[in-house]
Amino acid sequence: MSHTVEIISVGTELLLGNIVNSDAQMLSRKLSELGLNVYYHTVVGDNPGRLKEAVETAKGRADILITTGGLGPTCDDLTKQTLAEVFGKKLVLHQDIANELRAWFARRGQEMTENNLQQAQLPEGCTIFPNDCGTAPGCAFQAQGKHVLMLPGPPSECTNMFEKQAMPYLAALGEGVIVSHTLKIFGMGESKTESLLRERMNAMTNPTLAPYAKEGECELRVTAKAENEKQAETLIAPVVEELRALLGDVVYGVDVPNLETSVLELLKQKNMTLGTAESCTGGLIAKRLTDIPGSSQVFRGAVVSYCNEVKAAALGVPGELLEQYGAVSVQVAEAMARGARKALGCDLALAATGVAGPGSDERDNPAGLVYIALAAQDRIFVRTMTLSGASRERVRTTAAHHALDLARRYLSGISLGIEGNK
Repeated sequence: MSHTVEIISVGTELLLGNIVNSDAQMLSRKLSELGLNVYYHTVVGDNPGRLKEAVETAKGRADILITTGGLGPTCDDLTKQTLAEVFGKKLVLHQDIANELRAWFARRGQEMTENNLQQAQLPEGCTIFPNDCGTAPGCAFQAQGKHVLMLPGPPSECTNMFEKQAMPYLAALGEGVIVSHTLKIFGMGESKTESLLRERMNAMTNPTLAPYAKEGECELRVTAKAENEKQAETLIAPVVEELRALLGDVVYGVDVPNLETSVLELLKQKNMTLGTAESCTGGLIAKRLTDIPGSSQVFRGAVVSYCNEVKAAALGVPGELLEQYGAVSVQVAEAMARGARKALGCDLALAATGVAGPGSDERDNPAGLVYIALAAQDRIFVRTMTLSGASRERVRTTAAHHALDLARRYLSGISLGIEGNK
């Protein structure tokens, strides 16, 4: 039988948006590794009636229920009580856990209030999951043909307990493994990608293929289920190769975290260095590159030239260019890239100048117009980006994507889609 899982996240703070539900994301990823199918995520507040209703619903459509949160000592921590009621289990005080709780508080010189003993009450006959990072233990039990697992809500506690305690418990229930590989795409949107691959996706059963829209780019995830990892990889490999051949140079990598990682790896392979000159992006390109450990090996630095005076003084952009064409122009983008290459002493330099918005600039250049230049030793390339109606944040993010893609294409020796000037 192929097991189906529902994750029930308990906590009013999740519904209010005060915290992100990172527990559910972590659990889904790790359950997939075990070959267990997560079909539903449910979030419910600290209300016993609504929690009971959510558990009853999950009980009717999944055979493994995993809850997070609601195991603490306060009056709104009611997960154990509710699950015990739904599955007809008695809660039993475990004296050894009570003793551990008293010792935990004593080591910290604190007095333990009696409500903490609530954490030592667990369903009869359950498998106890010790909590190495906190005070509330978790547990698992089987009842009415279902497996029920309860985990604490704090992410560090939940992750630690799941990896050390729950995964071994669940490993025996899984059938086979699920393996995924992700093709990262820039230059083709989700709708176009889906349209191109729709017939293939509808015809595929194992592996399966699904597109996902990300900010400024797209992903294609190929997923296979098999008895073991080697068999799953054998199923996936030809599909990945077929997709790479079909999509061509818009695929910038497989299982690569992002464009900036791809660029840095290429720079290291080519033994080349890079610098940036940024106006409308405000240093975002440099930030993305320097967010990655080890980037200092190939990234020389950045000049954020937000005003014309800095463009002229720091990058040597001629005043007559600024006067004649304005800061948002092909000519100034080229001059910024050349100036950055000289000032920073790098092999390649990226420059971005444009209008992030929300309105037009003093020369009536529209918001979303950005010129991105790449200066190499013998040639300079400029890409024009237009993104009308987009937010300021999206314009800046997309411009950074385009800049990194321009560098990626140059370093890979593939078409930049534009002619370069001497």
